Amino acid sequence: MPLQPVDVVWMNGKLVPWKDATVHVLSHALHYGTGVFEGIRCYETERGPAVFRLRDHLDRMVRSARIFLMDIPYSVDDLVDATHDLIRSNGLRSCYVRPIAIRGYGEMGVNPSNNPVEVSIAVWPWGAYLGDEALEHGVRMTVSSWRRHDHNIIPPQAKVTGAYVNSAMAKVEALHAGYDEAVMLNPEGYVSEATGENLFVIKDGVILTPPLCAGPLAGITRETIKTIAADLGIPFSETLLTRADLYLAEEMFCSGTAAEVTPVREIDQRIIGEPGPVTTTIQQKFFAIVKGEDEKYHEWLDFIL
Repeated sequence: MPLQPVDVVWMNGKLVPWKDATVHVLSHALHYGTGVFEGIRCYETERGPAVFRLRDHLDRMVRSARIFLMDIPYSVDDLVDATHDLIRSNGLRSCYVRPIAIRGYGEMGVNPSNNPVEVSIAVWPWGAYLGDEALEHGVRMTVSSWRRHDHNIIPPQAKVTGAYVNSAMAKVEALHAGYDEAVMLNPEGYVSEATGENLFVIKDGVILTPPLCAGPLAGITRETIKTIAADLGIPFSETLLTRADLYLAEEMFCSGTAAEVTPVREIDQRIIGEPGPVTTTIQQKFFAIVKGEDEKYHEWLDFIL
């Protein structure tokens, strides 16, 4: 989905024109993948634009940076204020928000320690990541030949730029095979996640999802679904899943900031079908929350005033 340029980007404490939001070709992150980032959404509500779980996302970016011994030179409060200012300055009613901290231009070589940490936030209009049709009818998935990386290779709990080469390889493989998205197994052969989404299977009315020890990212939307399920009285369990569990799923869906809550209608030519009652209930509640229609969850929304 092509990016739609907006007026300004926040870079290292300043708003700069979109066309000038550039980095040096010898930035460390460009060569070695040394950056951490987040994906966040801002939704249009009756009270104006509202960013969903902004602080939770920024807290996670700080945790990712800590794993890689990267000190972000701005507080979470600073980044919250910058995000509000950026959305207002671009006059957006809804958008995608991309904060990123990278090791910039300085020394060349694997060691990033002497390279400055540069922080940027960009926003732009963005629709459904996997398409409106996918939100309504579901996507087709395949189990990838590429494995999710091990905890002692690249920590899955860190949302680090270089790690997404792994996801990109699996995504391209799936698209070339005629599918919409890929499921990645961990080195032990258990289900981990999709290329950028957490996975959920419904069996006997229970929502099942891989535990963090299986290697998925600790998704903010994943935690949101866990809370929604508890509030609605839908049983929820974190448990190891095999590919056979996917093939025998009564319902299946994936979640993420970009993907939101997207049903899965097919996995490796095993037909699951149209979204089932549990998936539909979770999806409807999620969109009611992010659009500000359920006051119980307003604490998750940063209204841009």
